[in-house]
Amino acid sequence: MRQVLIIGSGPAGYTAALYAARAELKPLLIASSVEAGGELMNTTEVENYPGFPEGVLGPDLMDRMMEQAKRFGAEILLDDVVEVELEGDVKRVRTGSGKTFEALTVIVATGSAYRRLGIDGEDRLSGHGVSWCATCDGFFFRQKTIAVVGGGDSAMEEATFLTRFAEKVYVIHRGDSLRASKIMQQRAFENPKIEFVWNSTVAEVLGGDLVSGVRLTSTVGEPDRELPLDGLFIAIGNDPRTELVEGVLELTAAGTIAVDGRSSRTSVPGVFAAGDVLDPTYRQAVTAAASGTVAALDAEHYLADLPADLLAQALGDSAPGEAPAAGTPLTPSGQLV
Repeated sequence: MRQVLIIGSGPAGYTAALYAARAELKPLLIASSVEAGGELMNTTEVENYPGFPEGVLGPDLMDRMMEQAKRFGAEILLDDVVEVELEGDVKRVRTGSGKTFEALTVIVATGSAYRRLGIDGEDRLSGHGVSWCATCDGFFFRQKTIAVVGGGDSAMEEATFLTRFAEKVYVIHRGDSLRASKIMQQRAFENPKIEFVWNSTVAEVLGGDLVSGVRLTSTVGEPDRELPLDGLFIAIGNDPRTELVEGVLELTAAGTIAVDGRSSRTSVPGVFAAGDVLDPTYRQAVTAAASGTVAALDAEHYLADLPADLLAQALGDSAPGEAPAAGTPLTPSGQLV
């Protein structure tokens, strides 16, 4: 049995693993088999993470975080969690490879996923002109012509922010009016660098190694046309990855995991949340890392208050690993029957 099990990687998961490992809690972090490292694995250069004045590639930053956690004893498993049992003193986590792990605490750091358009060229040119984060990538488009897709507050905020760098910012929207709040609309309408492209959807992202434009399809029957661009920012929302815990943990109206105040404590004792899965607002690598710190410290404090006999099960397991087969009954204290 583990003292701490972390579901998810990225800045939140890796930082939680680092802090838990330095506290000698011997954490197991289960990263995805195909998406280990989170959204930053799809980002080229990260220039706003503290400690890297020359910038760092997203995948390199994630590799460094992972290696730092491993240096202090964290175990990293590349597998996919498919089912969780979080009630009770002993938590169970099952993976796609058929393994089941037990732990006294679980940190959920599954992140969020930007909504994609699902069009040709979008994934191929991700990090090469296609972005979902103006704060992360806007700097790279100085004096360039770019476009933002969307019609809500986030799209208006992204477009307005990008005018600090770009020479021209188009806002592409499928309708002839915006969903954004009046104040956000007004700021965008009054910005001389922003031009609206109404009644249009992006059908394809064009370009070889870099974005060169988009193909637009009219929603009112006009012919398709191409719009030359240096970059495309997609701002149609994002979804926290809470599928594993729906119906188990309390969620907010925004769909994120609900936590107690500024802590990481969820509605189930011994279960904590970190990173974008609880953050509907900021969604930055540095805030996710800070959230991972909070979760590890909260888990450490929770463990310190557990009954000695229960904690001894985890501390006394010299080779913690796979749990008994699913369905093996437990006593209320977590002992195997």
